[in-house]
Formats: sequence, C-alpha cells, structure tokens
Amino acid sequence: MFYYLFDFLNNRLNFPGAGVFHYISFRAAMALIFSLLISMVLGKRIINLLHKKQVGETVRDLGLDGQMEKKGTPTMGGLIILSAILIPTLLFAKLHNVYIILMILTTIWLGLIGFLDDYIKVFKKDKAGLKGKFKVLGQIGIGLIVGVTLYFNNEVVVKEKIFTSGQSSYSIDAVSSTDASPQMPIYSKEVTKSMKTTIPFVKDNEFDYATLLSFLGDGYEKWAWLIFIPVVILIVTAVSNGANITDGIDGLATGTSAIIGVTLGILAYVSGNTVFADYLNIMYIPNSGELVIFISAFVGACIGFLWYNSYPAQVFMGDTGSLALGGIIAVFAIAIRKELLIPILCGLFLVENVSVVLQVAVFKRRKKKYGIEYARENRLLKMAPLHHHYQKLGMHESKIVSRFWIIGIMLAALTIVTLKLR
Repeated sequence: MFYYLFDFLNNRLNFPGAGVFHYISFRAAMALIFSLLISMVLGKRIINLLHKKQVGETVRDLGLDGQMEKKGTPTMGGLIILSAILIPTLLFAKLHNVYIILMILTTIWLGLIGFLDDYIKVFKKDKAGLKGKFKVLGQIGIGLIVGVTLYFNNEVVVKEKIFTSGQSSYSIDAVSSTDASPQMPIYSKEVTKSMKTTIPFVKDNEFDYATLLSFLGDGYEKWAWLIFIPVVILIVTAVSNGANITDGIDGLATGTSAIIGVTLGILAYVSGNTVFADYLNIMYIPNSGELVIFISAFVGACIGFLWYNSYPAQVFMGDTGSLALGGIIAVFAIAIRKELLIPILCGLFLVENVSVVLQVAVFKRRKKKYGIEYARENRLLKMAPLHHHYQKLGMHESKIVSRFWIIGIMLAALTIVTLKLR
C-alpha cells in the first residue's frame, strides 16, 4: 500500500524522497524491520490473549526430559508469524504482482488449515485435531491453485539471453543497446512462456518438464502441465508436512525456516537481476525480485517469533504456523524456479520426514517377522522424528536446536554454491 502511495507522491507531486520506494532493497529492509517489530510487540499481546483464553498445549508423557514442564504453554502462536508476514507485505510490496498474490494466498490458506487443526485440539479437546486426509486435501488444493497459476498465467515468464559476440539491436534492462558492451548480459525484449527450472550439479543447469513428454511427438510441449502441476502439489505437500514434523522442540522449525528464508531471498534477488542472473548463468525471471519483500517479512517474522519461542518457549506456533511456513517455502522455491534445490536447502525437513517413514516401516516389518515385543524393543530410532531420538539419548533440546541450525546453514551455503558448482 505504501508503494502505491509514495509512487503517487513521486510521480504526481514530485514529493522529495518518495522515489526511494521504487527500490526493492529499501522496501525489503522496511518489511524486515516491520515484521520484527510486529512479531515482538504484537506477539506479547497475542500471548497474553492466549493465556486468558486458556489456549494451552496438551502434552502427552513420552518420557522426554523437560517435556511435562511445557504443559499449558500457549499454542496457536503461528498467528504472530502470519501477522508479521502479511502486514509488512501488504504495506511494502506491489500487490498486483502475480507472485506476491500467490504468496499471500498460500500464507492465508495453509494458516487457516493449521488454525482449524489447533482449534479442534484446544477448544474441542480432540488430541487428533483435524483429520490427516483433510490436511492433505487442503495442501493439494493450494498446490493445484499454485501449479495452475504458474503454468497458465501470462505474467509468469522468463527472458532468454541472446548470445552474440558483437553489438545487438536488443536492449538490456535499463541499458540502451547502443551503450551495451559485449561483456554485459543482453536479453530479448520478448518474454518466453517456459516451465524451465534450475537443476543442480549440471553444466547446462536448466531442466524443462516438457522434455519428459517428448515421446508424445510433435506438440508435446503443450502437455507439460501434466507433469508440472502434480510436481507442484507433491512439493507443497511434502515441504509443508516436513516443517510441521520439524516443529517439535523450542525454536527448531522457526530458526531453520529463517535460514532457508534468507537463502531463498538471495536466490530471488539474483533471479530478478539481469547482471547476477547472467553471472550465475541462471534464468532471469522478470518481476520475481518483488518476492524479496515478501521473504524479508518471512525471515523477520521467524526471527521475531524466536524472541518468545526460543528455549524455554513462552509460546508454540502450532500447526497454524508450521504448515504455513513449509508451504511458503515450497511455493516460493517453485516461483523462482529453484524447487529442485529443495532436497538440499530443506535437507533437515527431508531427514525429519524420512526418519518418521523409516521408523514406521521398520517397526511394521519387524513386528510382522519377529512379533510386537521384539519390534518395540528394537526400533530403528529411540523415537521419531529424529530430533526426539537425540532427546531420548539425553541431549538437551537447546543443543539439538543449535546443531540443527548449524547443519541448516551448511545446507544453505551448499545450495547457493550449486549455482556455480557444475
């Protein structure tokens, strides 16, 4: 909203300093600051309100150190995160940008699903919460909307770089063709509707989903949506559930999401800048730079929430926050054509997911082969997901969180390095 106000003041009234709102870097910084302030100031009020409403966490005794001390800690703190993301985005982003619209929709959609789950647990006293099939249906729903929009919307495009050894009649972003040197990136004036994405560790690091259907013969490109949309649904569902599973001890999911958010912000910025896109040999995606404002608010919300969520937590985000965080990360990565980097960037979410799957699979196999008693005594992990395994081994949760964050930073660095490591 502020963008449109100051754009009017700058263009119509020539108001001094109003033009600063045209800079993505300025608006991203403001979004970060506002999200931090909102999460810390508004957060205290929301926590007090949750206390008054007796919205406390129901804790099962799983034999984890310090677990029962958390009984009664307010949950549904994801409302703090959602507010700190949405308010700065609405204030500082260009709201007519298709990518921003998708991110706002994803945040609200998955936030509502998580809120409904928490509401059933807290107020209906049903520990199971929202049935799993309804959660998955909700995730599939937003995945379908995102996939259809990104594939069919005419504003979701890329610009192809023109390879030439001399001067070109084409223009460079913000640079006239007559001033362009052969060393500067030159992009076509025409945009391209393409579903290419970045693939790591490959020299020509672009992969087109349509190539998987090349066996169909001429015109196979028009059927690429049959591959792209299911992939989007799968990624959104998997990452959203991964974040949800990771949210098991104080500050783990929040801090990990902040690290991932910073990395995605860097990737969005370079993807929306012709010079950096050329240097890194990645796709230039027009208008994707606006996503930096959104992800700045996302990072600020996560860090601000840590003010209350770090050990010992004064509030838990609940599914209201965790489902939304994972979904935001997934949709953001897809929007900037970096979804195939998710297994690296979101490696912690992946490992947490896999630990649960393997724990259940091994238990069932051993139960069938050796009996229930043997299976119980010889589990693959002391407890799943993985962070609880380390708790069972006697490691304090604050140490687990710190070490997971360090691993998350290493994975984030590796993700960025893959852009040049081919």
